[in-house]
Amino acid sequence: MQPEEKINILGGPLQLCSSKPVTGFFRDGHCNTCTEDRGSHTVCAVMTAEFLAFSKYVGNDLSTSRPEFGFVGLKAGDSWCLCASRFLQAHEEGCAPKVNLAATHRNALIIVALDILKQHERTTQ
Repeated sequence: MQPEEKINILGGPLQLCSSKPVTGFFRDGHCNTCTEDRGSHTVCAVMTAEFLAFSKYVGNDLSTSRPEFGFVGLKAGDSWCLCASRFLQAHEEGCAPKVNLAATHRNALIIVALDILKQHERTTQ
């Protein structure tokens, strides 16, 4: 399993999304992807309470700790490599989280248009 080239949606080097909690398909803190990443965990999203509630409602509970999988559970303010299709679904439902564009892998653009990602750009670091 080799990661794709580490390029973000802006054409620059892919930045770290989160090391606390550690995220990414490869659990390296980056939203890297590869052909085995069927969910395309490429969008570096900053969690909100609204998005976490939405995600739980549609069947992906990201807020509950699952120690058996080494997952602490997310809270508002945490960054996480989100599946591009889930981000698009949240956008369509009006509850998309903010996005760290520099840490979002360019393969997210296969599923989500750049203008949509830019609408949700996180403006503070």
